[in-house]
Amino acid sequence: MEGVKMELSPATRIFHSQKYNSYIIAIIGFKTKVDPIIMKAGLTQTLIKHPRFSSKLVKDEGWIPCSVNLEEHVIVPNIDDPTMDDPDKFMEDYISHMTTTPLDSCRPLWELHILNLKTSQSEASVVFRIHHSVGDGVSLMSLLLACTRQTSDPEKLPTLPGQNINSSKRKSSSSPWSWIWGLLLGVWLAVLLVWNTFVDFVMYVATILFLKDTNTPIKGQKGSEFAVTRFAHRTLSLDDIKLIKDAMNATVNDVLVGVTQAGFSRYLNRRYGIRLRARIAVNLRPVKGIQDLADLMSKGTKSKWGNLYGFILLPFKIALRDDPLDYVRVAKSTVDKKKNSGGIFCTYLLNKIILKTFGIKAAAKVSHRAAFNITTGFSNMIGPLEEISFYGHPLSYIAVAALSIQFQSYVNKMTMALGVDPNVIPDPHQLLDDMEESLKLIKEALLNQGLLPPLQHP
Repeated sequence: MEGVKMELSPATRIFHSQKYNSYIIAIIGFKTKVDPIIMKAGLTQTLIKHPRFSSKLVKDEGWIPCSVNLEEHVIVPNIDDPTMDDPDKFMEDYISHMTTTPLDSCRPLWELHILNLKTSQSEASVVFRIHHSVGDGVSLMSLLLACTRQTSDPEKLPTLPGQNINSSKRKSSSSPWSWIWGLLLGVWLAVLLVWNTFVDFVMYVATILFLKDTNTPIKGQKGSEFAVTRFAHRTLSLDDIKLIKDAMNATVNDVLVGVTQAGFSRYLNRRYGIRLRARIAVNLRPVKGIQDLADLMSKGTKSKWGNLYGFILLPFKIALRDDPLDYVRVAKSTVDKKKNSGGIFCTYLLNKIILKTFGIKAAAKVSHRAAFNITTGFSNMIGPLEEISFYGHPLSYIAVAALSIQFQSYVNKMTMALGVDPNVIPDPHQLLDDMEESLKLIKEALLNQGLLPPLQHP
């Protein structure tokens, strides 16, 4: 394959440093067995037409277009006993073993594993392993969805939830008091933006220099970033999450943060005073629509790609609360402050300045130190509203594990996935149990307090 080489972005160079050799794992469950021949044919027509999936990375030269041998990238293991006692554990062990071997840098940095093994959630599974330098989680998920079609209409791309944007213009008031109050409100919001940005930036710098989370049983120790990673996931009801969201005038993300805090609190069973934070990577590049990415693969159109993001340090309040709804209330209050802040852009600019001034080793060390001084990562990505098929194979769920805690929606399901060091969290399923139980308790609290409309009661 011939083409023009692409230079390495700063984030790509950091992801290939000694301290950051990370991968994104995407697990797709299917309602039917997967045909490897059909899967390879679909990949030929879509994914490998994307420049990053048909290029190898050369450290001092950039992304170099190359030929793709699908037999090297699509792995179909021979599963001797398809009727084994615990297929779910087999799949977890298989995925965990994948993290022990690096991808071959002499070819494009991705691979796809087809596991025709019936588990508790699917008839078969496909596991993508993609080096993080290829793209961030949001970009890669959008690209994978661009390879799918609606099950009810094979010609249509999936539909993602849109933002509720009220395009109607508000009527202007001629009252001078309305104008004055509007001006005062604008000034106050600007003051809050500057203050929140200052606080977030100072906290990020302090985290790099000295501010560490409390050492708890779930905080990794030195060297844990090189340990074998174990992945576990659980599917929740997205309808229940939306029910709580509407009843509490919150967002889906607020509810998920609240559920996560409640789950950690149950898991730790500790008293107040623990400092525990989650680092949230926020995409700073406008996300290309699925149609744009589909056109990129089918028509060869140009599109910016890669890793471009800043960070939010989100405090997790670890406490056993009498009212489960307080977890969501605290989450909403905290997240609202983060939304009214420019701290995300400051973290991006700081890392960029360090890279240009002191070089890649210093930038990688600073980024690694910021990550090491906090407890976990957190991410939430939206998925299709309707059922979809991947090269003709209908999906049952999607789970993505790039950070410690990852939420991914699909139709009326929300899958939470954990990527953990088993030496730090030896029982990830217990943590999933606690998070699932926390969601139930929050919903029950809404019912008991009469905060749900009668028609929405179970």
